[in-house]
Amino acid sequence: MNFQLTQEQEMLVDAVRSFVAKELLPHEEAVDRADEVCPELAAQIRGKALAAGFYAFNMPEEVGGGGLDYLSQALIERELSKVSWALHVFVARPSKILMACTGQQIQDYLLPCIQGEKTDCFALTEPGAGSDANAIKTRAVREGDDFVLNGSKHFISHAGHADFAIVFAVTDTYVHNGRTRNAVTAFLVDRDTPGMTIRRGPKCVSNRGYHTYEMFFDDCRVPASKVLGEVGKGWDVANAWLTAGRVMVAANCVGQAQRALDVSLQWAADRKQFGQPIGTFQGVSFKLADMATQIRAAELMTLHTAWKMDQGSMTDGEAGMAKLFASEVLGRVADEAVQIFGGMGLMDEGPVERIWRNARIERIWEGTSEIQRHIISRELLRPLLR
Repeated sequence: MNFQLTQEQEMLVDAVRSFVAKELLPHEEAVDRADEVCPELAAQIRGKALAAGFYAFNMPEEVGGGGLDYLSQALIERELSKVSWALHVFVARPSKILMACTGQQIQDYLLPCIQGEKTDCFALTEPGAGSDANAIKTRAVREGDDFVLNGSKHFISHAGHADFAIVFAVTDTYVHNGRTRNAVTAFLVDRDTPGMTIRRGPKCVSNRGYHTYEMFFDDCRVPASKVLGEVGKGWDVANAWLTAGRVMVAANCVGQAQRALDVSLQWAADRKQFGQPIGTFQGVSFKLADMATQIRAAELMTLHTAWKMDQGSMTDGEAGMAKLFASEVLGRVADEAVQIFGGMGLMDEGPVERIWRNARIERIWEGTSEIQRHIISRELLRPLLR
């Protein structure tokens, strides 16, 4: 078992860490207060990420992406996550499912996203379909050479900046094991398509400036040429992306937790009470020890899972374990950081309360902790229940 990073990976980590410190972190407090990333700053970050070669690092080299393996991607995600999603989202990672593009779709969607000319958003979640994705109500009915979409989506991240959406809609039903299931199709829907309306959703306390949106489809006509993948095979397109995405969320959680530990260590060394640094008291020092131990475990699990993904041997349950454990470690670490800082941990003059707020959503999006436990337990029991 070799846990040593390659020289290239170490250089990559150093470069991304420097980029975050220089180009992203200086803007975090202002963006959090304004709850907005101005278009000029977004363009500036995107341009510098392109120039640095960080843009589309998750996409294959043969289509102009960075061509990095999943382990290297996880290392980058770990570093980028040390700043709010509102900023590091502009170091774009186009949806990997765009590799399902064919024909003219490659020129219209895939390549522009990789080159920084367009951005996408992923439109699956609906008011009545969160964890139960099969319950989506948005429908797409074939009419000649078009599909007509009706329905709505919510909690769609980054839709306000996106040039197009990858929209999932029911196109048919079928019976499986006595239950009626939805056959879902993925569509590439341009922002200016008549019948599609995008509006800002409810304000979230996590990742201020990284907004979620609602999308409405009212007889929205989409050409059949905009089907991504095959009709009725939308889950095939989505599932590979969602599973890999959970490992990257785990890496994000590790990075956030490490930042929380780093600022806590500095505070414990600098802050004095009863004539000595508070880090010398077991009430604080033992917290730091537990935080570091949990982060180390989450990091090793996450990077090992990313490595298994590169080997083609990762299971859905293992991806779920990484996401579950890392996100819950982050929650505990962020909470302990607030406790170590005391009252100052809840003041918006420092990063701790921001890390604490941002941490909370990680146990919800990309599959809740409960859904991850369901995936894990189902995989454990499946061989015994056949």
